[in-house]
Amino acid sequence: MIEELRDRARRLGLDLLGVAPPVPPPEAVRAYRDWLAASYHGDMGYMARPDRVARREDPAFILPGVRAAVCVAVNYYPGDAPPPPKDAGPVGRISRYAWGVDYHDWMLPRLEELAAFIRERTGGTARHRAYTDTGPLLERALAAQAGLGFIGKNTCLIHPRFGSWLFLGEILVDVDLPFTGPPMPSRCGTCTRCLDACPTGALVAPYVLDARRCISYLTIEFRGDFPPDLRDRLGDWVYGCDICQEVCPWNRFARPTAVADFRPASPDRAAPPLDELLSLDEGAFRQRFGGNPIARIGRERLRRNARALLRLST
Repeated sequence: MIEELRDRARRLGLDLLGVAPPVPPPEAVRAYRDWLAASYHGDMGYMARPDRVARREDPAFILPGVRAAVCVAVNYYPGDAPPPPKDAGPVGRISRYAWGVDYHDWMLPRLEELAAFIRERTGGTARHRAYTDTGPLLERALAAQAGLGFIGKNTCLIHPRFGSWLFLGEILVDVDLPFTGPPMPSRCGTCTRCLDACPTGALVAPYVLDARRCISYLTIEFRGDFPPDLRDRLGDWVYGCDICQEVCPWNRFARPTAVADFRPASPDRAAPPLDELLSLDEGAFRQRFGGNPIARIGRERLRRNARALLRLST
């Protein structure tokens, strides 16, 4: 059954598939509760809502009778950014995951196809819930349990062959499936390159991220004015940040994605001129970023980011 699932996943463009028990391991639950208690989730209050916490700890609150979590991953590594035009002026870097189409739109239909295949192969009555970074699941812990990789000190899931450039997805099902694995122990060893490279000190300890200091959080999730001590450390990131992944030794094994939709159609998808971002009206913003992850933060937050970077560049 597992090889059938993996074959179907590969046909759908997914690189990895494993099956884990639906309940995350106790150490992952403890780490999550400690993370919330330290307020490392910042303004993402939904993560601390009691109902959300309960669902992350026990997915039976999401799908009663759940028996397994099918975990998948797809390599999105698009390679290095194409060089911007020489006359582009100051540009802002965009995290690689947002160079192409919105991964939610790409992944969810494939998860639903895979769920239909599971239902067909298990008697036609299986119920399911599918997520990709959208539901109350400890998805990296589940993926690690399924043997898809190990959680690194930068808090990313790392696969020895693909590195950490992975989109994750999960299908909860109420039928028995053979579990894969075993879980991979951390292979970070004594390396601390990610902690040392983070310009804001967001990685406060190995495997612990203070989102309030993370450039990705600040430029995507955070809605206010940047704290002065962090605003000056944004570098040239206008949306997201890849630094802790760029310095990870495991990512030297990364190979470009086979999914054309995740690659940039032009240089300004990876590093747009900041003055162009500031000039966008609402219609131009929707036209430029429709179907892209940047659309979710809206025009005004992107302009806020661009203004902050222009102040740094002058």
